[in-house]
Amino acid sequence: MSTAQPELTRGARSRPQPAEPAGPVGPRIRSGARQPRRNPLHLALALLLSWLVPAGLVAVHLGVLLLPLLVLAVAVVIRTGGVLLDRLVIAGLIVAGSVLTLGLVYSLWPWGLAPVPTTGVMFSLISVGGWLARRRPRLPLRFRGSDLLVLGTVAVVGRYLVHPLMGETAAERVALFATSEDRLAHFSFFSGIQGVGGFNFLHQEAAKAYLIPPSEVTYPQGSHFLLAWVDALVHSSADPGAMVYTVNRYFLYLLVCYALFCGGLVWAARWIGGPRLRGWRCTAVCATVGAIMLATNYLDLLAHGFDSTFIGLFFVTLTLAVAVRPAMGVGEFLLAGAAGMVTVTYAYNIYGAFAGVALFGALVVHRRKFAGRWVWVLAALVVTLGVAALPSALSLTGDLDVASASNMNGPSVSADNSVLIGGGLLGLLAAVMPRNRRTATGQAHLAVLLGTGALLSAFALYQLHTIQRYSYYFHKMTAVGVVVSLVSLGAVGVVLQGQYRGSARTLPRRAGELVVSVLTVATALSLFAGVQWGFLSTEDKRADWYANPLVAWGRGEWRSDMGPKGAEALQLPGVTGPVVFLVANDDYKNLKATWLAALLNRRGGDMAALYDMHPHIGIGGPSPKEEDYRKSVGKLKEFIAKLPAAPTIVTADRSVGDRIKHDLAAQGVKVTVLSDPQNLWTEPWKRTFPGG
Repeated sequence: MSTAQPELTRGARSRPQPAEPAGPVGPRIRSGARQPRRNPLHLALALLLSWLVPAGLVAVHLGVLLLPLLVLAVAVVIRTGGVLLDRLVIAGLIVAGSVLTLGLVYSLWPWGLAPVPTTGVMFSLISVGGWLARRRPRLPLRFRGSDLLVLGTVAVVGRYLVHPLMGETAAERVALFATSEDRLAHFSFFSGIQGVGGFNFLHQEAAKAYLIPPSEVTYPQGSHFLLAWVDALVHSSADPGAMVYTVNRYFLYLLVCYALFCGGLVWAARWIGGPRLRGWRCTAVCATVGAIMLATNYLDLLAHGFDSTFIGLFFVTLTLAVAVRPAMGVGEFLLAGAAGMVTVTYAYNIYGAFAGVALFGALVVHRRKFAGRWVWVLAALVVTLGVAALPSALSLTGDLDVASASNMNGPSVSADNSVLIGGGLLGLLAAVMPRNRRTATGQAHLAVLLGTGALLSAFALYQLHTIQRYSYYFHKMTAVGVVVSLVSLGAVGVVLQGQYRGSARTLPRRAGELVVSVLTVATALSLFAGVQWGFLSTEDKRADWYANPLVAWGRGEWRSDMGPKGAEALQLPGVTGPVVFLVANDDYKNLKATWLAALLNRRGGDMAALYDMHPHIGIGGPSPKEEDYRKSVGKLKEFIAKLPAAPTIVTADRSVGDRIKHDLAAQGVKVTVLSDPQNLWTEPWKRTFPGG
């Protein structure tokens, strides 16, 4: 079992990186080293396969395999990471950044997100890049024991996330999908990208049919674009097909992304620790980060529909790790750093400031690494900043008031202050310890800690000055502080006592190391995840583990009020115009039902007129209050006047539906009114959910 690639730089006394065959932006070739020849036949064969493989897999509806093949293709060309998992993670980041960058082209060409041309171009670029750099395919088939903790975190989190979906139909799973209006808004961006064949901000007029203006240009769309492109691969077509199944696939992608976010934090902490972090110390770091993510309240980000937030945090995690410890050649660092900056800003643009500070710190601290290559570095920096800033720059052309938006109110998920503050201070303590302070990695880590703290403090002071309190976006930004605190544990592990030394002989020593590592995992789960191993759990008070958000999700407690058959009830065959669903005497339920129906019928743009249903229209169920009924009908008339065509109104109660039809007709309002046309709205519509 091997360790990761050795540390590349240690302050002024840097050890040179082992030379690798590379192109003009890669590591220098050792004098006298023989470089592989560029054989044109090899390039021609690679280019041919770059198109034949996607075409063949899509033809047999196995386009989903193109995603791991792309990651693998990048992994065999780049030279970073001494173990397979490290190489694949960096390759995955590069692929994500490439998709978003090339997405600017995909959005304008005639094929949209079609899987064959998009992946064919990417495979071709990889082939040309590897050929020009004289890179022979190479992959480190080596592993570390801590790989199990990284992958185990993903597996355990994923198991709890998918458990409530098991045995349910795609329509029934909507009850977990539609837990908030934020989720519906995010799906509208995803649906719009599929509908227009690219970024919404590059097809602003066409995108208005799918989402609420001016969000087609003002809201970051990177996460939605990535998932839309992945869906084209999974579906082996740019046409998403039936929307209820598209909703189901989108939701499953979100569950995968959240599990990867949790595992990515474990990996990033280990990566920052580097090859000096090994044995039980590595186990302690990985187990602690994993345990915290099993019990964290950040599962609420998923439950409340903050899709872009946790996907953005995932890319922040990977970007910070690369910036703190760029254990790779200059070419790989430029690719990974650029990919990180683009993915972060496209997924959630306010996080771009943190990624930018981290990468700037890397350029300063690791400046010896880039000696003689600053032309390439500066060129890459200019291109990266231009691509990364494009969507945010375009958002300023829309109806966006940056000052008021930065102080807006809204539901938020507060950071765990004990992790944010305690973890940050612990990371700072580790960064100033001599063992870390003398290394370039330790200095870059210190720069990230200080830079993150400075950005958070500056924004906090701004909000206190302008609105005298912390609001929505401050809580969003503190989430990055939690990420920094968690990955900083990798530096903490480095300053702990060295390897277990229970015996001079190899076998007993390894056995002792294994025992200590197992005890370390058990300790971390007990201290940070609330696992009590069957003890102190009584009928009156369950163990803390059973009360954490992830386990509650696994029990299905976040199921929303859409209920079984909800999605089926919202699909009306033959109805092509706007639809207003009044399913209960509850304005918020009516809003969500109407919005979900609009999305399922590919008419999300209708919500531009109907979004303000909440808190105005609270009728549709049996026996509404007379005052509520009259106010609701008056508002309903106003909303209908803004719709592009006469709507169909669907109510859950027939008598209320007949009365609405009569009263609107008396006022000259043309509508079609249906009352529970499929007899599907029963008790499930009355259920509630946490936070709903």
